[in-house]
Amino acid sequence: MKDWLTDEEFDHIFREKSEEINEQLEREVLIALIGDVNAGKSSTINKLMGADVAQVGAKPGETQEIKKFVFQEKIIFVDTPGLDDIYSEHSAETMKFYKKADVVLFFLNAAGTVLSETELVSLKKIAKVNKDIILVLNKIDAADDIPSLVNYIKQHTDFDYVVTPISSRTGENIGMLQKEVLDILESKKKDILMAANMADKSAIANRWILGAGASAATIGAVPIPGSDFVPLTALQVSLMLKLSTLYGKPISKDKAKELIIATIVGNIGKTVFRQIIKVVPGAGMVAGASVAGAMTIALGHAVKYAHENEIELTPKSLKPIYQMFLKKASKQSNK
Repeated sequence: MKDWLTDEEFDHIFREKSEEINEQLEREVLIALIGDVNAGKSSTINKLMGADVAQVGAKPGETQEIKKFVFQEKIIFVDTPGLDDIYSEHSAETMKFYKKADVVLFFLNAAGTVLSETELVSLKKIAKVNKDIILVLNKIDAADDIPSLVNYIKQHTDFDYVVTPISSRTGENIGMLQKEVLDILESKKKDILMAANMADKSAIANRWILGAGASAATIGAVPIPGSDFVPLTALQVSLMLKLSTLYGKPISKDKAKELIIATIVGNIGKTVFRQIIKVVPGAGMVAGASVAGAMTIALGHAVKYAHENEIELTPKSLKPIYQMFLKKASKQSNK
């Protein structure tokens, strides 16, 4: 089993991961919003995206009852008629949007009658054409005993849906809603465009980094010397490209190669990637897993730190940052 990666193999990995991301960036994301006029739909999407989406992106919809908000050209929010209008003459048009939506945000008012009979009937009707529904319990700043309300909603919807209690006025738990939206979009390979245009990029980056670290540990646990090197490099390249896309700072193939050599390999200028995960024969799966995970997490946090602090990504600038995070990650993995 070889323990190195050629330039040609690296180029193939970079091209493949770049194409995956670029394909996502070209796909439209459709989010359908349903709820009463005073449910806080507009203020929620404004908080979620960190911009006045509902004020500046309005375009005429299919009917006067349907409002479309187009953000950054490919992210579309559709504010559908109030719950009492779902069976109106425009209900067929409305249902088309529910069916096409990547995510349906179903708004409930924590300060009002939570999950009325009308709301429950409407929810069931939508669920027949789209199961990707998040129940958004808004206005929790004006209500008491939120855990009981959440439990009530779950019980009366057979625990079929995620319930996110938020306040679009104060911003409380908007990060929770962000996570749930991205989880659904990730399953459809549509999360990167949405993530790159959301408000809390740091939280998104942290989730990606931890996820990549866990995947790296799984790869590093394979007890066959050299078997993990290609997939591990692919994972690290993918993470670097996703983070650069998230922060709007594209990275070239040559730059990515230099950075991985400088950090992961630790020897600036090499064109061959040496296997450094299992340097001790028989060290076992745990050692390989912990090292692979720590290295990947350190790389992700180093790239994130550089982007957030306007530091140019070069081998010289990234290496000390990587070493700093590697020490932290190694300590965590050894606990």
